[in-house]
Amino acid sequence: MVSKTITGHINGRTDMRTHLRTNIRKLYVTAAISLSLLLMVTTATPAQAAPWPKSPTIEAKAWAMIDARSGQIIAEHNADEQLPPASLTKMMTLYMAFEAIKKGRLDPQARVTVSKTAWKIGGSTMFLEPRMHPKVSELLHGIATLSGNDACIALAEHMDGSQEAFAERMNDKARELGMLHSHFVNPTGFPTKGHYSSAMDMAIVGAALWRDFPKQYKLFGEKSYTFDNHTQPNRNRLLWSLPEADGIKTGHTQEAGYCLVGSAEKNTTRFIAAVFGTKSDRARAQQAKILLQFGLRNFTTTRPSEHTIRRQVEIFGGTENHLWLKPALPIWVTIPKGSESSLSFHLHYDSPLKAPIRKGQKLGTIDAVIGSRDSKGKVIRSFPMVAARAVDQASWMSRQWDGLRLWIRRSTGDLLQNDSDKQTDSDK
Repeated sequence: MVSKTITGHINGRTDMRTHLRTNIRKLYVTAAISLSLLLMVTTATPAQAAPWPKSPTIEAKAWAMIDARSGQIIAEHNADEQLPPASLTKMMTLYMAFEAIKKGRLDPQARVTVSKTAWKIGGSTMFLEPRMHPKVSELLHGIATLSGNDACIALAEHMDGSQEAFAERMNDKARELGMLHSHFVNPTGFPTKGHYSSAMDMAIVGAALWRDFPKQYKLFGEKSYTFDNHTQPNRNRLLWSLPEADGIKTGHTQEAGYCLVGSAEKNTTRFIAAVFGTKSDRARAQQAKILLQFGLRNFTTTRPSEHTIRRQVEIFGGTENHLWLKPALPIWVTIPKGSESSLSFHLHYDSPLKAPIRKGQKLGTIDAVIGSRDSKGKVIRSFPMVAARAVDQASWMSRQWDGLRLWIRRSTGDLLQNDSDKQTDSDK
């Protein structure tokens, strides 16, 4: 009995010394990492960023241009002003139809009844008549290419029974997409009290059409369409005047003026430009072209790899001392051409981070910056960063040692995010 007790005490002291040596090594490793990172920060020479291009002056009541992948705003003027969108409304109508097809709720081959309301609507039409029973797919061409008011009404009545019910769902979807300055009363864009949108909102839905429905989006590049022996051209002049353009929609009423949402892509850069209230059919295409060419000539959109963006941070009180943070979603960044080498990412988080930590838990944000770290650098975007894996809480003894490690860091003023930009190849 005595020998067992003595042996237990000896083994306990041995375990204690082993634990002490292990945690002292942790302190040395932490100090070494902090010193090496400090040297990296103080000796690095920041790359110089290209100047931010000045936006062109556009002859329109309002305009906005965004990158479809990054969502960044490249140029804007009165972008959130509530204005009549005219037939740009039909972009939202088509979004509703494309989504229903994607979810299996709408059959493109289904035959549609043409009501007298659709037949008598007037304005731009695809010449529907009550005797006809067009397919849903034909109506989609009629809306995207011909801007058919009759096709919009027939589709809305087919999907929801009435224009009013369809418009209610349009508004729900608009809010979901982040269109904060829009309200729809009908699917056509016919002038009606309480029916409005904005240049920014139309750019947002334009980007959403391309992003969410790549197959159906191709309809917007169609230059003409024939239905019932009537061939009509697409009114979007950009399809002829700008090689990179492939959409999206025109609109015009006396109150709205001439409007256009155009899209153009070069390599991995796609811009959506919306112009409201120009003076003529030709002017809306010219002004949208100026915006799109400005974007394509001066900017590039890149997708940094997750390996480039992820960061290792220090964890206290956990079964592991460090944890990788990764972006919550794929990251796209639009920057001026020539600034690629000056693009960097800088992490912000509340230190110290303590276990337990859940996988996917948001723990900070990372800024995409061009230029230097100081006030001269320009923050382009910020992205949420999440834990790449879970970290369980450590044993009571380990937590005590981590408490000591944390106290030393605090007492020396070293509790900083020194490892916020640390990257290695050890955790691929």
